[in-house]
Parts: sequence; structure tokens; C-alpha cells
Amino acid sequence: MTGDPGVDALIRQWAAEREQTAEEQEVDRIASAWLADVPRPAPGIPGQRERTGSARWAQVDNADPGYLEAMRKRLPGVPDELLTAAAGWWQMVGGVSEAELWWDAGISPLDQRALDYRAAGLSPSDLSRRLGPMTVLQHLRRGSAPAWCVARLARQQKSA
Repeated sequence: MTGDPGVDALIRQWAAEREQTAEEQEVDRIASAWLADVPRPAPGIPGQRERTGSARWAQVDNADPGYLEAMRKRLPGVPDELLTAAAGWWQMVGGVSEAELWWDAGISPLDQRALDYRAAGLSPSDLSRRLGPMTVLQHLRRGSAPAWCVARLARQQKSA
């Protein structure tokens, strides 16, 4: 689906967890109907009020629509719930343009390891640089620690 075996396995696992038997669906329907009878205020914070002085709350979106649109283009067919969860992590890091640089460098939008790579000091342009016979991205996919790759890149720059 995405070309990354780890991400594809995650999608398959996610889809399998959501497949339910008819009995499980009926139980969920009954529970949902029962819980729907209980009135609850919508979540929110004062800064999200629709009108000044109003006691009503504005609905809170989990993910920026810009992220979702960009991810849908790159991952057609992936369920919206999974895209929303992934977009929630990406939007905490930066803008859509930065996320797209990571995606263009070979990291799937669903692969949250890119956030660890970024925290270790790697940039999207570093992923195509060579460390010996393999690129940084190939090293990371084989299990090398991001910090090790950063250290090797720094050593490589010093010697150049």
C-alpha cells in the first residue's frame, strides 16, 4: 500500500482490529444508543467559544485539514481515522511543507519514526546522504540508531 513494509503491516493490523463480527457490532450499537441518551457538553476551552460570552463550545478538530488533504494525496485508500491520528503527530512538529519534505525523502506519512529522526538532529536532506555503501535512510530502515547516523554524518563532515 505505502511501499514501507513496517507501515503496511501497521495498516493491516489496524484494519484487522476494526473488523467486527455481527454480534460485536450489535453490542457496540446498543452501547452507543445507551450512551447517546446521556447529555454531555461538547469538549472545549474558553478560547474556542464560538461567540463572545456564549456558553456554547466550538468543536475541536483533531487534525489540521491541510495535513489530512496532503496525506490523502499520498496515501489514497488509508482510513481517515488512521490519517487523523498520524496528522495529529505531524502537526505538532511543524508545517505541512516540512512534513512533505520528509515524505519526499522516503518516509511514509504514517511512519512516526521520522519524528524521532528529527529529534535526533537529522533533516530530510540527510536521508539521501551516504554512510559507506548505504544511505542514511537505508541504515535507519535496517535498525541503526538515529543518533549513530548523526554522529557518523558529523564525523564525515569533519574529515571532508
